[in-house]
Amino acid sequence: MKKPSEDLVFVPLGGVGEIGMNLAMYGYGKPAKRKWIVVDVGVTFPGPTLPGVDLILPDIRFLESVVNDLEAIIITHAHEDHYGALLTLWPRLRAPVYCTPFTAGMLEAKRYSERGAPDIPLTIFKAGEQFKVGPFEIEAMHVTHSIPEPVSLAINTPLGRLIHTGDWKLDHAPSLGQKTDEKGFRRLGEEGVLALICDSTNAMREGVSPSEQQVSDGLADVIEASKGRVLITTFSSNVGRIRSIALAAEKVGRKVMIFGRSLLRVCDVSRELGYLDGIAPFVNDDEFASIPREQLVVILTGSQGESRAALAKLARDDHHKGSLAAGDRVVFSSRIIPGNGKSIIEIQNALIEQGVEIVTDNDALVHVSGHPRRNELRQMYDWVKPTIAVPVHGEAAHLSAHAKLAAEIGIEDVAPVRNGDMLRLAPGSAEIIDQVPNGRFFKDGKLLGSEAEMGVPDRRGLSYAGHVAMSLIIDNHGNLVSDPEIEIIGLPEMADEEDTMEDCLYDAAVGALEGIPRGRRKNIAKVREAIRRAVRAEARQIWGKKPVTTIFVARV
Repeated sequence: MKKPSEDLVFVPLGGVGEIGMNLAMYGYGKPAKRKWIVVDVGVTFPGPTLPGVDLILPDIRFLESVVNDLEAIIITHAHEDHYGALLTLWPRLRAPVYCTPFTAGMLEAKRYSERGAPDIPLTIFKAGEQFKVGPFEIEAMHVTHSIPEPVSLAINTPLGRLIHTGDWKLDHAPSLGQKTDEKGFRRLGEEGVLALICDSTNAMREGVSPSEQQVSDGLADVIEASKGRVLITTFSSNVGRIRSIALAAEKVGRKVMIFGRSLLRVCDVSRELGYLDGIAPFVNDDEFASIPREQLVVILTGSQGESRAALAKLARDDHHKGSLAAGDRVVFSSRIIPGNGKSIIEIQNALIEQGVEIVTDNDALVHVSGHPRRNELRQMYDWVKPTIAVPVHGEAAHLSAHAKLAAEIGIEDVAPVRNGDMLRLAPGSAEIIDQVPNGRFFKDGKLLGSEAEMGVPDRRGLSYAGHVAMSLIIDNHGNLVSDPEIEIIGLPEMADEEDTMEDCLYDAAVGALEGIPRGRRKNIAKVREAIRRAVRAEARQIWGKKPVTTIFVARV
């Protein structure tokens, strides 16, 4: 029997079929003895259907099953959807971590802000450098994105070279850092590229993204035309945008202030590494109320409608530093992450009620994406000329559009994948050869587990239909010793114009008990379940909803 030969495989555990929670695995070797690297360990954020959950992380059961053969974790950049799960998951992996200086600084700042976070040993690299981990030789390629020091990874193996782009775009006038390394990508293409594993976020948008310099000019126009304060909310990690805003404010003679802990942390790291060189020191937020409104620009958190962020507090008029006034202007210099639209609109409406003017990218050039549009994708494929195209980093529509584009421009082998697919890249044509466990874990306070383990389904029920708790005491004959105690939370107070909900549910419980033959009341579990069903049925009959119901039955 022929022994299995060495192969090269790609396994995404997050970020493929969704935007966020990126985690990619690359394996090389014989199927039972592959060596692995991980690229990025990201999170995504919960919506209203996950009450109480803090973060959503990729399910790493498969990764843990091969952890003894895990050579390294490599982080492409310090966006939460690419590195945000590292502090939580690293203690379960304990592999060497490689990252750029800015990512290292952000990780250290994050560790200090999270009690009990692990101190992860880091190996620092810079764009243009090469390093070896197990059978993989890595070359970091500089790209442009909305954060300092983003890199693509050229991953060289005995079976061919892969390029994992991470997040990137083509910007011929970036506000910080270098342009995307066209010369380096062309060189790799001339040397030969087996597969391009590439960002699909903007694969449905034609053309080329505007430059960050154009955004800075657009922001300057918006600031100059404003008579009151200008508050600009953006992603806290977008240092290029922070720099653009500061330069725009300086251009029109305004001072700059920062609101929000995460923004302050990013600015501190950026100052230390020189990314805010030439930018005047930001004024202290204690001066918010004292600086004349027409002289101030505030960069603040809250672009995604986060209820505890600075912008939401100002919209509710409960920020301890001061209040907004009619004529102030709030600029949303960011895109809407799917699922956040409703909360953003609610904040915008609250601001409008205060007389504040809202400006979005529908009104002026105040934001540009950090991801490539279709012409930029065409350019990358022209540079690197891969044999295989693997669209990643996107929802189904983005991945499909990217796959069609790759086929249209003549890529020989387009390999659609989803989370949990094991894609063999070599030898032979690209082919899905296995499925591995995948899914989501939930970080809830200090604990980590599945949706059921964290009690999320019950919380969802509580948020929708409330809770009924009832305690009954019966004697050895199954008779009530005293009146049942009942507590209802989150249900309507009245069942109709005359009867309270509590009285109706009380009657349903007593009726259910009395309907059980005395000889069967010795089985406490059956008594409890019969009463629970009766109470829920009564609530549904009255209200149309079935509350979470807890029944306690004790015998004396």
